[in-house]
Amino acid sequence: MHEYLNPFPTGTDHFQIWQMLVERDIEAFIQSDWAMAAQDFLESGFAAIDARGFDNPDSWRLTFPALSAYRDAWLEQSRALLGQASAEALRAALLAATTLRDIDIRDDAAIAHKKFDGQIVTNSDRVIPLRWQTLYQCRKVDGVWKIAGFVGYLPHPMGSYTAPAPTKVAPQDSRQHVTAGPYSPVLEVNPHRLVVISGQAAIDMQGQVIGETIEAQAQYTLDNCAGQLAAAGCSLRDVFKVNVYLVNLDDWGRFNTVYRAVMPQPFPVRTAIQAQLLPGLLVEIEMWAAKS
Repeated sequence: MHEYLNPFPTGTDHFQIWQMLVERDIEAFIQSDWAMAAQDFLESGFAAIDARGFDNPDSWRLTFPALSAYRDAWLEQSRALLGQASAEALRAALLAATTLRDIDIRDDAAIAHKKFDGQIVTNSDRVIPLRWQTLYQCRKVDGVWKIAGFVGYLPHPMGSYTAPAPTKVAPQDSRQHVTAGPYSPVLEVNPHRLVVISGQAAIDMQGQVIGETIEAQAQYTLDNCAGQLAAAGCSLRDVFKVNVYLVNLDDWGRFNTVYRAVMPQPFPVRTAIQAQLLPGLLVEIEMWAAKS
């Protein structure tokens, strides 16, 4: 267990903000427990800007117009990382990478400058860099500090963003079933930015078809898609293009019921066609994602 060392005097406003943005945030994140963090946010009026690694504000987006959007992304990122590293390894990496020294307080409002500079080493020895910063807007309500919004995923240091070199790599964590053909299940194109996965279906790691209904196969297929994306360090939230292949287009409505419940909004652009698939398969899905 790694010890949290709050640099500010106990009981001060700075101490409270540090506890909220560092210790409670990390502990909630490594347990994928939003309830541990929910009390630290002001839900009414919450909005957060995603800088997407760019220092040019023209590239920033209002990715989180409400707290629910940030909650879903936070949970998805937590689960993806916990699938690649232990909770203790994540705690150690996040704590070592996090710096929160600059907190500007004016009456009941504050801006906190939280910086990340480090890395996570996965169970397969893949290195995930942690190098960004976030400006948190905080407000004191009934004597307790809350997060009202933020500008997050800014480059650290500012001015350090450079476009990655054009190349193509297969993530080390990627796997596919034993009956797979001559193709890669997932590729990073322009590493750390563009991710493309091959068509996924309701097939387990032993090459067996899972599910006899369109609902069961759609859910298993989407889970397989999420797993391949996680191997490249992104998630369904990063997907911008989906191609769906159905044996029977009469299943389209039933497929959409499952799809709508799984895919985060805004929904990706999408194409659907009727196709002849391998025996036993009812649906196949391929995805393109932009890694944030």
